[in-house]
Amino acid sequence: MLTKGDDFPIHQTPEPLAYSGSDRNFYDRYFFNGYKEDGSDFFALAFGIYPHLNIADAHFSAIRGNTQHCLHTSRLLNMERMDLSVGPIRIEVIEPLQSLRIIVDRTDGVTADLTFTGRAFPVEEPRFTRRAGPRTILDYTRMTQNGRWAGWIDIDGQRHDVSGAMGTRDRSWGIRPIGARDAQQLAPPTSPQFFWLWSPVNLPDGSLFFHDNADARGHSWNKRAVWCPDNANHDGMETIDDCNMTLTLRKGWRHAVAAELQISGPMPWQVHFEPVATFLMRGIGYGHQEWGHGVWKGMLVVEREDIDLSTITPGRIDHLHIQAVSQVRVTQGGQTRIGTDILEQLILGPYAPLELETLCDG
Repeated sequence: MLTKGDDFPIHQTPEPLAYSGSDRNFYDRYFFNGYKEDGSDFFALAFGIYPHLNIADAHFSAIRGNTQHCLHTSRLLNMERMDLSVGPIRIEVIEPLQSLRIIVDRTDGVTADLTFTGRAFPVEEPRFTRRAGPRTILDYTRMTQNGRWAGWIDIDGQRHDVSGAMGTRDRSWGIRPIGARDAQQLAPPTSPQFFWLWSPVNLPDGSLFFHDNADARGHSWNKRAVWCPDNANHDGMETIDDCNMTLTLRKGWRHAVAAELQISGPMPWQVHFEPVATFLMRGIGYGHQEWGHGVWKGMLVVEREDIDLSTITPGRIDHLHIQAVSQVRVTQGGQTRIGTDILEQLILGPYAPLELETLCDG
């Protein structure tokens, strides 16, 4: 099965590019978000390709006031991985690793034209590999990049210019659960557990990245902080493994009302996070009951969804995964800098350090 990608020198195996190993859970995804310095006009996009399922899907979502407006799209991939469009949503790679464009053609009252420009070379995060007994659950690579936006978003005739907004993008590819659940679960059965924090901070002179994956006991299996000055190349970044974030949860919830990040070294960092706005990741497909990633919807299906953010409910499983726009205060060497970031949180199942015992109790 030859496709457009086969005319580029990018093969990794003797097979045509349409074939990606043998694991049905292989995926290849773009993610973007953006927000103004005060946390307003938050928007995000997820675009995924699932070669073994022969599906592509894309989701665009933007907050206006107390409503999260979402556009969900899904189509047959037809084994063509070089087509970066799903219905009205498409991505253009203007300059690889530096500049990309998002276009949403007017559909159900939603349209946008946005261009992302990176502040520095992307950060390659440590490979994420996680097994449950003999079964590989996660095995993927991700790169992350902070940047600035130019362009606009129009919802129901109300156009907002978001030029100057900050944000983050990532690209990840590999193995993670997608599409329908496996009919035969691992023996013996185990309860779901996933602890994830991610905080790409935009500061005036650069970007501070932190992430943490931990098990139910609180032991981290993938954690790192990176300081990336503006315009840095891949060898101009500082990587710190001795770092730790503590959360203060809202009573009865699994969402943080504050967080503290400590990074060790000759010039230790103390970073305080104060969330000011909440974005539900289900709006771009993560954990969505109807529009989950890699779910077969049809040859081409497009649907708008509006979410009332005042109805976010504690203990509801598809409300656990959020990105919280946060004001950030960084203290280092006696100096303080102010920044903005998103604090992504997904705390599913038991987590002893926060005395969480069941699937999604508060």
